[in-house]
Amino acid sequence: MIEVLRAGALTTVQDQGRPGWAHLGVPRSGALDPAALRLANRLVGNPEHAAGLEITLTGCELRFTRAVTVALTGAPVDVLVERGPSGAPPGAGRPVEHSPAGRGPVERRPGDTGRPLSLPAGAILRVGPARAGVRSWLAVSGGIAVEPVLGSRATDTLSDLGPPPLRDGDRLPVGAPTGPPAPVDVTVAPAVPVGLRLALCPGPRQDWFTPAALDLLLRTAYAISPASNRVGARLVGAALPRAVAGELPSEGLVLGAVQVPPDGQPLIFLADHPTTGGYPVIGVVDDVTPLAQARPGTTVTFHGPQR
Repeated sequence: MIEVLRAGALTTVQDQGRPGWAHLGVPRSGALDPAALRLANRLVGNPEHAAGLEITLTGCELRFTRAVTVALTGAPVDVLVERGPSGAPPGAGRPVEHSPAGRGPVERRPGDTGRPLSLPAGAILRVGPARAGVRSWLAVSGGIAVEPVLGSRATDTLSDLGPPPLRDGDRLPVGAPTGPPAPVDVTVAPAVPVGLRLALCPGPRQDWFTPAALDLLLRTAYAISPASNRVGARLVGAALPRAVAGELPSEGLVLGAVQVPPDGQPLIFLADHPTTGGYPVIGVVDDVTPLAQARPGTTVTFHGPQR
């Protein structure tokens, strides 16, 4: 089991999502950076589709009741390992201090994202706040073994499918390991960008906007709003003027759809997006993965598809 000592701002169980259910109103959900979770799983010897944890901004604190291998990918964070009074000694050359409760040595591991870490039974893992970016992904050997819903263990924050976001005191089951950890010392993580430049394809309702609207979208900079979440990245900037008044009957939405509500401020839909909506979609972003690490205030610009 994993005992959740501190859940942090938002920590959820995620895997590669539940594709194929949009016709029943169920979005894909899953990790906001699927490749980062796949890498974490490979590092600990799991299948790529195994469930792990998506940790948002403030980190979390977990206790493991059995010996495990873990790996963190995504945002750079400091990692502290408290091994307990009977745990194996920390690795050579690691700074060590004693825990305030006298439970045993604490090992500070500031550079241990992107590599497998072996933890003894009873160890406490403290994942610090993101030094850059927003989200980290934690894989545990054996995977998080909560009950699947529609073939996935992912938490969908919009529909409440899957397990609820973690709370202090929760206990999560862990599956049996299926393979050895990867024989690597380090992997190279992509740098968290200061600003984002996203490719935009024309949307199904581009004709609902004036010619000036698309020009504004492609030629001006927007900023990520603090109101963003796993459902969508809200943008703040030039309002996009409409050519057609009124609203649409609800129609299908896809990952990356850029919907424009009545205030004219665009919204990019992410993994937990609704499957239908009535506001017009001016375009579709072809890759939303960079938005997983976009903090509020991050600059976003758009460009047309490359030819």
